[in-house]
Amino acid sequence: MAAVDATVEKLRAQCLSRGASGIQGLARFFRRLDRDGSRALDAAELQRGLAKLGLALDTAEAEGVCRRWDRDGSGTLDLEEFLRALRPPMSQAREAVIAAAFAKLDRSGDGVVTVDDLRGVYNGRAHPKVRSGEWTEEEVLRRFLDNFDASEKDGQVTLAEFQDYYSGVSASVDRDEEFVAMMTSAWRLQFPSLLLNGTCGSGLW
Repeated sequence: MAAVDATVEKLRAQCLSRGASGIQGLARFFRRLDRDGSRALDAAELQRGLAKLGLALDTAEAEGVCRRWDRDGSGTLDLEEFLRALRPPMSQAREAVIAAAFAKLDRSGDGVVTVDDLRGVYNGRAHPKVRSGEWTEEEVLRRFLDNFDASEKDGQVTLAEFQDYYSGVSASVDRDEEFVAMMTSAWRLQFPSLLLNGTCGSGLW
């Protein structure tokens, strides 16, 4: 168990050394690698995939990671559980404010943010390239979503993709108060300050 934890720490450090988008880039790569949509990878696939990204794991480390996140005894790891574990640890306040921002964007409440969801939240018409006629409002909304979209740039963003993006950003912000202030300002959220003290529960949501 300790060896696997050390392996995950090693991978996380390698990802974060590439900047705030390191975790998101790895998640994007593996979701693309999962061609059959099984959300599962075996040790050899994991090792080859990481090698293509310049992230090194030996065979024993790859097999240990697969065993840890093998949910059904098939010898393969559950990709989403692995990616969730790879994200830098975040406090309750950080996780909650990320979820609140996603919920604000997901106007339809279906767990996926689309261009249609964005229309009432993000004013694309004010973008300089829309005003100059270079882009349409649709184009600017799609490009905005592409910042978070970790799959095939399909114009849809899931909560997991949103969390991947902000986990990297979070790792570069030391204090919870700073991160929450940044998120509430960026997304114009009404966020309970009590969460920063760890004194509130889910009832406020």
